[in-house]
Amino acid sequence: MLRLTDLRLPLPDGPAHDFEELRSCAASRLGVPPDEIVRLRIVRRSLDARKKHGAVFLYSLDIACADEQRVLAHAAPGVALAEDRPYRFPVSAPDDLAQPPVVVGAGPCGLFAALALAQAGFAPLLLERGRSIQERAGQVDAFWRGEALDPESNVQFGEGGAGAFSDGKLTTQIKERRGRCGKVLAELVAHGAPEDILWRNKPHVGTDRLRCVVAALREEIVRLGGRVRFGARVDAVTVRQGRCCGVRLGNGETIAASCVIMAVGHSARDTFAMLHSLGLPLERKPFAIGCRVEHPQRFVDQAQLGRLAGHPAIGAADYKLAHQAANGRGVYTFCMCPGGQVIAAASELGGVVTNGMSLHARDGANANSAILVGVAPGDMGGGDAPLAGVEFQRHWEQLAFKLGGGDYRAPAQTVGDFLSGTASRRFGAVSPSYAPGVVPAQLRGCLPDHVCSAMAEGLVAFDRKLRGFSDPGALLTGVETRSSSPVRILRGSGMQSLGLPGLYPAGEGAGYAGGIVSSAVDGLRVAEAAALALCGVPVGDLDSCEHTADGEGA
Repeated sequence: MLRLTDLRLPLPDGPAHDFEELRSCAASRLGVPPDEIVRLRIVRRSLDARKKHGAVFLYSLDIACADEQRVLAHAAPGVALAEDRPYRFPVSAPDDLAQPPVVVGAGPCGLFAALALAQAGFAPLLLERGRSIQERAGQVDAFWRGEALDPESNVQFGEGGAGAFSDGKLTTQIKERRGRCGKVLAELVAHGAPEDILWRNKPHVGTDRLRCVVAALREEIVRLGGRVRFGARVDAVTVRQGRCCGVRLGNGETIAASCVIMAVGHSARDTFAMLHSLGLPLERKPFAIGCRVEHPQRFVDQAQLGRLAGHPAIGAADYKLAHQAANGRGVYTFCMCPGGQVIAAASELGGVVTNGMSLHARDGANANSAILVGVAPGDMGGGDAPLAGVEFQRHWEQLAFKLGGGDYRAPAQTVGDFLSGTASRRFGAVSPSYAPGVVPAQLRGCLPDHVCSAMAEGLVAFDRKLRGFSDPGALLTGVETRSSSPVRILRGSGMQSLGLPGLYPAGEGAGYAGGIVSSAVDGLRVAEAAALALCGVPVGDLDSCEHTADGEGA
């Protein structure tokens, strides 16, 4: 295959260029008749809209020609041999494996760790404290309608993890050499995700379609010999001769394991406390808190795209903004959800947590994103306690709960009132999308002073970059505290816990990923390390691609 890059095409009249258009333009660039191109695959497509009246799509294509060497010999710049890096799991399961690996947590990290192990014949057991995605979706919808919160199965806990109630963003900043990112995207497509995630510059699945993909991945794990159990909260790990040898569930059942992969997500506070009580080395890590901001999606489209707003090939516009405040804090937008809604994402009784979600179509009336400000370890109090960040998050979530009326409604304030320091009494043109509802309030009552001052300065700075961003009628809803884990579970050689061999901390909850793709990739890396150890093979270099946040969220 030949790789053709920087192919520029004007926007199509409809939603996409068809095969013949792409083949004709590629043939012209290669200097061959169109019928010499026998196969064509889109590798990447991005929009260049810097000149709003002359926007183009930039394509990279993989092309099979009748005589590739001849074409390559006479090719213009931007044509080379394609170099794919297919993913390969390093080993197969040994015949004498006494106990299966146990994977704790069925978010992206745990699902892909279990999938890779199942594909290699290790027959893993996947334990999830929450419910299956179908049951869980019903529970979450009921909570959003005002019914009781289930602390064991909610937006944070359950099959699919927190990403199952998100925009399903698949952008990532990690760099790795072994084809794991491609493996993740290919498996998502094979299990029902839209094929365009393989080549879009900013791919997303949408929460509606992601739920079906999650269920299909679980079914594949079972088909390959793995097992999946829901309602199976892990309360302890069992240790024999200084090595992790299994887990104990909340019902008292003990399960033996050849190793345990801990992929529990960023909200498993009881699991963090349990591991800390065992004396395992944990450390507090930086994270960020803030609130959600909502604008009409039509405003974002017009501000970003001008006359191109509404074009069927472009879809809903997004943004990504950042500012360094005078107090030294970084303030930035995070997990922007075009055409989406602000959602209730609490996992503990007596706390309010917000997040953002979009369906695949991104056709809702409002756009939303988090506005976050960094929190350093020194801001958290608690001396050197590694779980101080957990208590810091909980404190502000509980204040937001009280400010919202004590029934999981969220406190909300217009941007105009926030900037003037006035508690909101009514809202403007933006209708709040958060369910089970919002209460007009003063957000300074549920956020730290340094966060509020940086947010206020950031809103004004963002308006200079995106005119109208700080419109007085835009709406802020608080609080967002779960952008990333407040804890890192330290791991050493072979990706095992520094304090307990056989235990593999993994993913976002362990502090080594941020977002769907990087969490899934870390799950693959940890599964590889565990499998190599079980086969008695030196682990070696598995690529260091650890990130605390992708900058795009889930």
